[in-house]
Amino acid sequence: MNADTEAKLLFNARVTVRWGDMDAFNHVNNAVYSTYLEEARLRWFATFDGAWERDDSAPVIAAMNIDFRRPIVWPAEVVVELFAGRVGRSSIATVFRMSDRDVPETVYAEGECVMVWIDPRSGKSVGLPEAVLKAMATAAV
Repeated sequence: MNADTEAKLLFNARVTVRWGDMDAFNHVNNAVYSTYLEEARLRWFATFDGAWERDDSAPVIAAMNIDFRRPIVWPAEVVVELFAGRVGRSSIATVFRMSDRDVPETVYAEGECVMVWIDPRSGKSVGLPEAVLKAMATAAV
């Protein structure tokens, strides 16, 4: 995400880096970045006015792109910002940025995640829940 992007901020979450997140190279393992994104998404979902998942409708990750900018080292607190992207019939895209809490201009990673809502029983896509549509539409500017 660059400075010219005018995406609407959906949510930001602080995530504390744990010692166990580190790998043999003394920085956060690349797979853990996905866990930080998952944590931010679930905290965002918890703010919804209404259900974001039900027995017949739940999100799955359809695509994820992470551009790694700098390694994260322990100790640290990361801010994960989620921004509104494309909204489809059954999917949404969120753009994200991970930065240092104390030095916000230190960007660790940027990218995009696409989630599709499916019926878990059939595996087929279903329309977005109203709570998700509302959350995307009322994002802060």
